[in-house]
Formats: sequence, structure tokens, C-alpha cells
Amino acid sequence: MIVRKFKPTDLKRVFEIENMSFNQSYGINMFQQLYNMGVGFLVAEDEGYVVGYVLFWVKYENQGHIISIAVDKNYRRHGCGTQMLVKAIGILSLLRLDTIYLEVNENNVGAVEFYKQFNFKIDRVVPGYYEDGDAAIVMYLPLKRGKVSSE
Repeated sequence: MIVRKFKPTDLKRVFEIENMSFNQSYGINMFQQLYNMGVGFLVAEDEGYVVGYVLFWVKYENQGHIISIAVDKNYRRHGCGTQMLVKAIGILSLLRLDTIYLEVNENNVGAVEFYKQFNFKIDRVVPGYYEDGDAAIVMYLPLKRGKVSSE
């Protein structure tokens, strides 16, 4: 499996993965717009087949943000999400940010535990964050001089 930069020809497959992964997905046009804006956009590929993606950007001068990460349900728990997250964190770390943030649905216990493995910490809960009324757990990863902090 490799993690590489997104190409426009990956768009349809990324959208399929998005739809199988989330109850409320970004529209295909949103993915295109984010790509056109220049956000970090990586895909995981297994023997030429896109099996996952991660979107990330610099939200504020000193804060990175993982916008979305998803893996095809048939490829979960095979290290794909780990490889993509590590690569995204590495890229954001090179920008010498203070913190990387993300939001995760309060009901997605597996995702919360996944992020905790990378030392993401819970910052707060935002009630009604998602369209269906579910709350989001905001998590953060402290960085120090471009490296993951032990804080």
C-alpha cells in the first residue's frame, strides 16, 4: 500500500469511500473545490486501487486541521488509516504549527480511540455539530517546533 497525492481522476472513488463511511458526506463538488483551493489531499492506494483518503489544511496561522479521513470498509484495520494520518501529521509538522485539530462524531468510539493512539487529546464536545444533531468531539495534537509534543 502506498500513500500519494490525490489526482483528479481519483475523485469518483474518493466520493464512493466518503459515502460508505459517513452518514452525511461532503458533496463531490466540495471535494473538487477543496482540491482546487490547494488543501492537503492524499489517497491510499493498494495495487492501483484507491482505498482511502485524507484531507487537511492550515486553518489558522499556527493550527492544522484534519478535515476528513476515511477508508473503504473492506480495507479497514489494515494500517491504511494509520499510514495516511502519519503522512498528514508529518506534512503539517513541517509547517511548524502549534497544534493539529480534528472533529469526530461522538458516536464514533473507534475513531476516538484511533486518534488517541496518536496522542490526540479531547479538547471539548460541541453539541449539535452535525446536521443530524450529533455532537462532535474536538480533539487536538500538540506540536512543539514542528514535532509531536509529549504534552
